[in-house]
Order: sequence, then C-alpha cells, then structure tokens
Amino acid sequence: MHGRGRQGLVAALGALVLSVAALTGCTATVPERAPSPAPSSPAPRPTASAPASAQPVLVPVQPSGEPGAVAGGLDAPWSILRMTAAGVGAAGDAASGAEPAVTTADGTVIPDGTTLLSERDTGDILELLGDGSTRVVGTVDGVAHGGEGGLLGLAARSVGAALAPGAGAGTATQPPAASGTWVYAYFTSDSDNRIVRMPLQGAAGALALGAAEPVASGIPRASNHDGGRIAFGPDGMLYATAGDAGDSANAQNVDSLGGKILRMTPSGTVPDGNPFGTLVWSIGHRNPQGIGWDSRGRLWASEFGQNTWDELNLITPGANYGWPVVEGAAGDPSFVDPVLQWSTSDASPSGLAVISDTVFIAALRGERIWRWVPDAGQAPTALFTGEFGRIRDVAAGPDGTLWFLSNNTDGRGDPAVGDDRLWQVALVPAGG
Repeated sequence: MHGRGRQGLVAALGALVLSVAALTGCTATVPERAPSPAPSSPAPRPTASAPASAQPVLVPVQPSGEPGAVAGGLDAPWSILRMTAAGVGAAGDAASGAEPAVTTADGTVIPDGTTLLSERDTGDILELLGDGSTRVVGTVDGVAHGGEGGLLGLAARSVGAALAPGAGAGTATQPPAASGTWVYAYFTSDSDNRIVRMPLQGAAGALALGAAEPVASGIPRASNHDGGRIAFGPDGMLYATAGDAGDSANAQNVDSLGGKILRMTPSGTVPDGNPFGTLVWSIGHRNPQGIGWDSRGRLWASEFGQNTWDELNLITPGANYGWPVVEGAAGDPSFVDPVLQWSTSDASPSGLAVISDTVFIAALRGERIWRWVPDAGQAPTALFTGEFGRIRDVAAGPDGTLWFLSNNTDGRGDPAVGDDRLWQVALVPAGG
C-alpha cells in the first residue's frame, strides 16, 4: 500500500502521497503503509435507464497493482485533458474518410494522447512532457481565483472542413472557427463563470495557445459551488456542469444557468433538442463536478450534496434532480432520484470517467476513488482509501491505465513534499 507517513523515504523516491481528498516509464515507487479501514459501500438506487443500443456492453475493468507517479509538483491541479484522435473528435477528417489525427492550428500533427493539465489558482494550462515534467502552455486571461473558483475544466475539439450543421459555425459577433484543435476552458472571472476556447498552436513539447474567444458566459459564480467540468458528448455537443453558486434558488430557476447541466454547440449556441430552448439540459443540481458517457450513450454526473448525501445521477434532458427541495433519494415523483448516494464524508465527488463501461469517480473529502459498473447489480467499491489524500479528477490513461490527480494543495488538504501529483495505475478485466 502507498503511504504518507514516511515522508523522508517518499521524498527520496520522488513519489510522496498527500492526505485529504502517462507516461508508463515515469512512474515512481511509493512506500508501504498500514491498510486503511474498510470503506462503507452505499447500495445502488434504482432509476430509469436509457434504451439499450445495438452496441455490445464492454468488459468492466478494475485496477491492478500499485499506482505510480507520472508527474509531481502541481499547484492545485483540477482537470486532466488527454487529447486523442477519437476523443477530440476530428469531425472534418472523419467525414472526408481520412484517418483522424490531432493537429494544431498550423497543421502540425501532435502525438495521440498529448496531455494538458489545468491549475485552478494560477490559471495556467500545463503540457505534460515525456519525462514527467511540465511546462506552461498558456495562462487563461481573466481567471479570478477565490475559494473554489479559478481555472477549472478543460476539453478539446478538432474543427475540420465538414462539421455537423452549426458545430463550427460563427455567430454575428463570432467568426467561424479555424481548422485544427481548440482547447476549451471553464473558469471563474470577476463577474461570472464562463467558457472560452483557444486554438492550440505549435508542436509537441512546445505547444502554445492562441487568443481566446468566448463560448458561454453568465454562469453564476461564487467562492464555492462553481461546478466547472466540461466535456464533449457523443453527439458532438459541449456539456458543462454549473453549480448553484451558493444560491440554492438558482437550481430550480430555469432562467438561471446556475445549478444546471448545460449543453451547447462547440461555438456556444443553443443546439436543437435542448428542452427549455436555452443552454439548460437538466435542473436541480447543487454542485455537479463530473460527467461521462458509457457505450450506450448514457450521461452520468457526480454531484456534491450538502450535509447528508452526495450523488451519482443518470442525466436525461429536462429532468429535475431535486436540489434544494430534496437531497439524495426522496422517492418524490416530481424529481429524479440518484442512482447512487454516499455520505458526504465518504465522497465529495469531483471528476468522473467511464472506461470500458466502468464508472470511476474521484472523491475529495472521501480521499478515494469510487468504482461502479452500471447494470451489474453490485454496490460500488472504494479504491485507495486514504492513500493519496484528496482526489480531484480521473481519466483514461495510456495503454489501458487509469490516471488520477491528487488535490492536497487546494487549501483544504495536507500536502506532502512533491504534491500534488498525477498518478497512474493499470486496469485489467474485472473478474467475476
């Protein structure tokens, strides 16, 4: 087991682990520690399922072996963005029949899996290099860190010559996007939370960001409950989690962007199919910070509760998830109950990743990763409880691995030398 009590040995090995909460050749060894107490496992809650598709269900996966450090010395890291041809969505290349590739604005092809990290407090976007070090790609202009706010989620999208209608089109004040890969960032400004996009420039190891252009603004901001996760869905639309900004009334107000999950085109316009004719996709959220899709196209979202229950929700358009009227499962037909719920001391869930139809959720206060397989009829299991401190984000890593970010330098953790870190652990097919 990895531990944090033997600081001298950890520093010597360069892989210290924090309390509270890739490159395979760059992993570092971490000293052993006494096993953590067995975590509690909340029972699954039933909910409506999306229609099954013809796509076969993937084999669930689970961690194997001990995690190793990929990178260290990170300052309040918040989001992992691994850019792959499939994940970035090279729509133009795919439509033309060419093999998709991740390219920069000048047409340079960069390695599949090139990784960027966001730092909340500095506003910096970092490029992860082959030796595990990082370099600043750019600093997002206008970031106003305070409390939980700052530079939060990252996403990326390639713009080609044959995008779906409206996906790359301009507006009256916004010209059409140039071709290449665009990096999207959700951040807290002096007046609101907003989303911008910046063209990715240069070559691997020397990447840079061009001038930012607006995508969405007017999302309520506060020192807490800022949401902040963004990701492109299977439909090519950009989804964003927006917290209630400390004003619970926002969550039930369909005219507010706070306390919602939002859906928009890559240029920030309202796409067809949005239930309220605005960017709002679902309502009644307190502080959702994780989203991901399974192979059936179902959208899962993790959400901070207040004092009693944290949640994992199955998101459907126009649905009301209850906050602040209810917290957790209430059995009230006016609201959609969570599929899973945890005591807030066991979770405080942030980033979420779905890998081979297995849901992984980063837990801050719970200092663990929750793993759950939808439709398997089993309770979720806790991984690495107390070993790495606060965990902010999880993502699919290279070569069948899971990546996750510790978050002990965010002002609420107990950082050790070398924190924060990006960690990697192997994934293997789950037995039984």
